[in-house]
Amino acid sequence: MSHRKASLRPLSRRGAIAALPAAALALALPALADAPYPSKPIKLVVGYAPGGSVDMAARVVADLLATRLGSSVVVENLAGAAGAVAAQRVVNSPPDGYTLLAGSSNEMAATALVNPAQKYDPQKDLTPIGLIATAPVLLAASPKTQVKNLAAFVETVKRQPGRYSYGSSGVGSTLHFAGELVKQRAGLFMTHIPYRGTAALTTELVAGTLDFAILSPTAAAPFIQSGRIVPLGISSAKRSPALPQVPALGEHPLLKGYELAGWFALAAPRNLPPEIAQRLRAALQAGLQDPAVRRRLEEGGAVPATGNEDLARVIREDTGKYAALVKFANMRD
Repeated sequence: MSHRKASLRPLSRRGAIAALPAAALALALPALADAPYPSKPIKLVVGYAPGGSVDMAARVVADLLATRLGSSVVVENLAGAAGAVAAQRVVNSPPDGYTLLAGSSNEMAATALVNPAQKYDPQKDLTPIGLIATAPVLLAASPKTQVKNLAAFVETVKRQPGRYSYGSSGVGSTLHFAGELVKQRAGLFMTHIPYRGTAALTTELVAGTLDFAILSPTAAAPFIQSGRIVPLGISSAKRSPALPQVPALGEHPLLKGYELAGWFALAAPRNLPPEIAQRLRAALQAGLQDPAVRRRLEEGGAVPATGNEDLARVIREDTGKYAALVKFANMRD
């Protein structure tokens, strides 16, 4: 009898207070577990300054994700180390789908090959979501070289090995790899001159201080129109709709099969839950079918992805391609 009474005795004030948090937590846990993704703003980290091609692609994706997922998406620019600073931030973030990388082929396939200080492995430390777009680059000449076309370029450089130089936006950049692949395929000897970005590179090409350059078609367009630089070839497999008069580099017999384009992609930290990864992939894939989205990417000089590409395979294959060029050119950051 006394035992029954003891079991019915009310909790002490201290016991009641101690029990409340546990009870509240027990009630809250199912609600938290069932909270649909996304239930708060998503951060899209970009490893480059505002206004560039990667930033352009990121803002297009931010808008389409916001529309498809019904959540606000905030772009954060964190420039440094050819995109690797931003990628490291994402790699170190919780795999909950709220911190994503709007990256490029630089930090997702190339920089680890030339920068031994890079701590993350793109193939192991990122969850690939999907390809956004590809971005072919352009081989161009200064008018001072008197080179008017791709055939004359190959002939001129072959005739005087080591006499000419070409510039890119930096060691290990897509532009650098594209230039080295031209040299490798055509058997050319040119000196590579790295610049910090494309502004100084374009200025020196226009001035004739630099003989040739690999640069963005978008950045080159106004200078092509004014005749201040001469377009020689585009790095995509086929001619670009934006510059139909410029041949693909692969149209030259010594460069047959040439193809090397930069690309933009969406990724998350490793161990992202599969259901969140699938929601993001579905949103990206659906958004890339929207004509307005595709038009915005094309106006920024990119070729929109179909949404069906295997990003993991793209990273793997391009890393292998870049590794061979690193060995060929003895690249060092």
